[in-house]
Amino acid sequence: MNAPLDLAALKSRQQAAWASGDYAVIGTTLQLVGEQLAEACDIGWDQRVLDVAAGNGNATLAAARRGALVTSTDYVAALLDRGAERLAAERLGATMRAADAEALPFDDGAFDAVVSTFGVMFAPDQPRAAAELLRVCRPGGRIGLANWTPDGFIGRLFKTMGRHLPPPAGASPPSNWGDEAKLRELLGPGISRLATERRHFNFRYRSAAHFVDVFRQWYGPVHKAFAALPEDGRLALEHDLVALLDEMNIGGPQALTVPSAYLEIVATRG
Repeated sequence: MNAPLDLAALKSRQQAAWASGDYAVIGTTLQLVGEQLAEACDIGWDQRVLDVAAGNGNATLAAARRGALVTSTDYVAALLDRGAERLAAERLGATMRAADAEALPFDDGAFDAVVSTFGVMFAPDQPRAAAELLRVCRPGGRIGLANWTPDGFIGRLFKTMGRHLPPPAGASPPSNWGDEAKLRELLGPGISRLATERRHFNFRYRSAAHFVDVFRQWYGPVHKAFAALPEDGRLALEHDLVALLDEMNIGGPQALTVPSAYLEIVATRG
């Protein structure tokens, strides 16, 4: 019989992974997703908005640009610093606060909208994280999420890495949050309405090798995966990632353009 999953240990490893490299190098390219989510959630002036697992602040910036009163949170403080730099450059403001998505330090119903772009989906205790999103959102407020799907490129990238470094037994895949049926289970009766739209984000790089080089250096989970493997394992992982990228490339022989499916969610708090 397998030992029970140690969620605290898993969270600690994940936090170390996201703190390695520099996610902001990758995250900045995803700004379009935050803008689209802010529009889908109808974020407007003076609305109280919480960005959960904000990374370097894509949804934070999108909401601040629309006049919202934003609180930006992440459990990696250095990423919040990156978000603060971006806000300052645009003469925008937000409250930056280090916080765990599974234990948000806010009152019940404190926010009109709670958002997360490719963030809360990585919380190891998924039911607890979902319960926290619901708790801090006021009745009638919106929960807006952008989550990679299981069958999209990023979902397949994590499955590829999992073949080389298997996740702990019993760990729930982050892509559960990009599966509408499983998302409904997570949010449960706490919502009165759920609207979803399948969208695509295009990763654009010079080549498959260029993508792997950038992600290996800057994207925490990939950075840590390569660091944990012996030389032959690193070569095998690189081979499989390049094969996946080449399979999904729609950019032709001179460029890399890989569409990655994600689920855009706007749930209304019951």
